[in-house]
Amino acid sequence: MNAETAKEYIYRLANCEPHRRLGSRGNKEAVEYILSQLEGLDYEMDTKEFDCLDHVVRKVKLTSGGKEFEVFASSYSLPVDVEAELVHVSNMEELQGCECEGKVLLMTDELTKEQLMPKNFVFYNPEHHQKLYSVVEEKAPAAIITATGKDLQMVGNLYPFNVFEDGDHTIPTVTCKDVVGVELAGLVGEIVKLIIDAERIPSKGRNIILKKNLDAEKKVMLCAHLDTKADTPGASDNASGTTVLMLFAQMLNDYNGEMGLEIILFNGEDNYSVAGEMDYLDRYGEAIPKIALAVNIDDVGVNDSTSNFSFYGVEDDVQKFIKETFSGFASIAEGEQWFAGDHMIFAQQQVPTMAFTSSKCWDLMATVTHTPDDVPENIKLELLVELASGLKELFLKLQKEL
Repeated sequence: MNAETAKEYIYRLANCEPHRRLGSRGNKEAVEYILSQLEGLDYEMDTKEFDCLDHVVRKVKLTSGGKEFEVFASSYSLPVDVEAELVHVSNMEELQGCECEGKVLLMTDELTKEQLMPKNFVFYNPEHHQKLYSVVEEKAPAAIITATGKDLQMVGNLYPFNVFEDGDHTIPTVTCKDVVGVELAGLVGEIVKLIIDAERIPSKGRNIILKKNLDAEKKVMLCAHLDTKADTPGASDNASGTTVLMLFAQMLNDYNGEMGLEIILFNGEDNYSVAGEMDYLDRYGEAIPKIALAVNIDDVGVNDSTSNFSFYGVEDDVQKFIKETFSGFASIAEGEQWFAGDHMIFAQQQVPTMAFTSSKCWDLMATVTHTPDDVPENIKLELLVELASGLKELFLKLQKEL
């Protein structure tokens, strides 16, 4: 395997049309392409479909008194065509005390400082997020406008960002910049007209799961996610990790040792419902105790970086062995822990876990990830090949260690 192969994979995945958002045409195109490249390999393969949602937005328009205001439909928003009084709230006390049923509710300040976890998200869901959902739905506005500044913790540092990004949310929602929110707040009591021409489309997604030695008592599991946020090429996030595992699968095609091997390309990590991860847990959750080591790969291969690994619940002697194995690879090094990836599915269940990401991941997440700038030109292909080679060497040596 060489850099030319990695280049083909990265560019092909980053140019799926229109993108690799779960449920979209481009996502299905990516799955078919990956399968075409893995065709003929000697693995047990699972690509069972699961249910998910796609979402399209055709038109968004907010007007009042003959003036139009710039707003953007929240991801997975329901449609609406409403002409109603504008109500403004800036904190929870005001929200709880307001009368906004059937009206358009403008939310600002304390209520829009951060993106809410989807209301049915099972892995992490703070109580104050759940409370906000509950109060808003009880108040039953006809639609919501969220005005946001920049959240420096927000991946991609988007401005404005979606406060609600949830296919289970029951109220049509748009977002706008905080400066627009200030202007709108001056219209409280006035009539505004909001049109969201959008549609939630039931769709299907597929994980790609490759397995060797299914009857083994222990297995090593490696994963990466193949999907993207909407309207982003997703070269680093995560065509890079997908490419590493495609190379790795080909390098290990002739493996016939005693340790089980499972390679998972999850579909849906960047989706509100993480449907691919949930499907895997529903169908294979009982076998998780067989995983001797779980490895996640996300946002690797960035120019002028190293591929950094971190540990979660891995015993000290195994950590030492892994560090020694990677000492011979110049672009692989130990780095900081991070907690927003597929590895947490396994770490939270006390599975010994590793995660790989770029040494530039924090800069990347602040500026490039989840944006249209996440393009193949940001990736050094040789780093992907070396990481795949390093993972191959580690897996083969782990036979005697785990």
